[in-house]
Amino acid sequence: MGRGKIEIKRIENTTNRQVTYSKRRTGIVKKARELTVLCDAEVSLIMFSSTGKLSEFISPSTTTKKIYDQYQQLSGINLWNSHYEKMQESLKKQKETNMKLRKEIRQRIGESLDDDMSFDELRSLEQDLDESVKLVRDRKYHMIATQTETYRKKLRNLQETHTHLVCEFEARGEDPYYEGDYEALLGMSSGGAAHLVSYRVQPSQHNIQNGEGYGSHNVRLA
Repeated sequence: MGRGKIEIKRIENTTNRQVTYSKRRTGIVKKARELTVLCDAEVSLIMFSSTGKLSEFISPSTTTKKIYDQYQQLSGINLWNSHYEKMQESLKKQKETNMKLRKEIRQRIGESLDDDMSFDELRSLEQDLDESVKLVRDRKYHMIATQTETYRKKLRNLQETHTHLVCEFEARGEDPYYEGDYEALLGMSSGGAAHLVSYRVQPSQHNIQNGEGYGSHNVRLA
């Protein structure tokens, strides 16, 4: 008993549709291979599933480009004309945009201020430049403020270090501002008994009067 005739229409069930596509794709690729071998034909197949998956076959004796070139030659249809025209149009627009931007840059540095610029255009350019100057100035002040705060932190760290050293000397009962004898240092270098090397750390009077704390110090070995 022969197989019943199958009605050719869209398969509504997604799973069945994918299974049928897979089976028939395998069959048509098999036929394409047979045509290539049996008939020495040049065959090219391009298939896209409903999910957008690409499947293709090309005879080993040729390439996709050769197939397209032969098709254009025999059919008289140029496959690339529309694409080439779109590229030319896009390139033209990019050139126009580039020329416009170059002109705006020249105008912003005081060039190309032609007589054909209207009063409103000149006024708009002036406002744009004023806004640009404001942005640059704000950025400069921000950098100054940031650097100033960094230096203040460094100064506070130095002051804390100095205070810590003074406290250590006072804890040992030593005078942090003692001025010793210079001969003590010479005695150490001559191999004698160890002598105390004292130093004097004292804030500059000029800085104290200006309220700057220990911005500058006099350090002397004794």
